[in-house]
Amino acid sequence: MQACFGVVCAVDARISGRGRVVDAAIVDVAAMLGTILQGIRAHGQIDAQPSAFYDSPFYDVYVCADGRFITIGALEPQVYALLLKKLQLDDVDPAAQHDRSQWADLKTRLSQLFASYPSDQWRRLLEGSDVCFGPVLSIEEAIEHVPEDQ
Repeated sequence: MQACFGVVCAVDARISGRGRVVDAAIVDVAAMLGTILQGIRAHGQIDAQPSAFYDSPFYDVYVCADGRFITIGALEPQVYALLLKKLQLDDVDPAAQHDRSQWADLKTRLSQLFASYPSDQWRRLLEGSDVCFGPVLSIEEAIEHVPEDQ
């Protein structure tokens, strides 16, 4: 990523006639990406308990009534709140998103909910919204896939 940015800057420099040095040190990239880890840690998702967001009900793959699968990745609070709203789960408190004591029950509930309708139903409801959602597609389907909002 850093190397690509450096090359683009160097191309711009070549156009302007001024030379540039491309610095793509892996340590710089590691330091930059480390801030993501620190953010996750600050929210208690690392060092708190053995489980992390990937054990959560809001970041998982669910089977639908037709045997197909969908994915949910509602990590951000506003995305999670929108997911709950779209699914009409008005009794679930979005502020309790990271309360691990509620995850097992909510995951069971979501599993039952997603299994109650075919994947096309969930695509119509969630695709094109800000809910981080996607159907699980075969390679052939992925090549042909165009979300309904495009």
